[in-house]
Amino acid sequence: MGFAVMSLSDAAAQRVNAIVENAGGDTKGIRLSIKKGGCAGMEYAVDLVTEPHAKDDLIEHAGARVWVAPEAVLYLLGTRMDFEVTKMRSGFTFNNPNQTSACGCGESVELKPADLAALAANGEAVVRVG
Repeated sequence: MGFAVMSLSDAAAQRVNAIVENAGGDTKGIRLSIKKGGCAGMEYAVDLVTEPHAKDDLIEHAGARVWVAPEAVLYLLGTRMDFEVTKMRSGFTFNNPNQTSACGCGESVELKPADLAALAANGEAVVRVG
């Protein structure tokens, strides 16, 4: 039984596919990682993927491929990635149950590692795929 680290909305999958198409060349998808930065301490980082890292987890939906960096997995378990367009901005959004706070500008977040014991108690198997 496999457990997906996170999920993608249809809108996020469409945007990932558009990014890959516009990038051209050998681009296969995007890579999601977490980096230190911003006033809340952490930021989501999105990069183009031409050659996936062997230890990354692959999430696929509607033809879109998102690789998740291994060091980000515990911070992203249960996250739903979406894409929204508003009058003021457009971009990926992350509904992350591991987020404890965010800065006022919305560019950085504070994340805690997922509670694996709570996931197991809820009957959710945590099995790495790949």
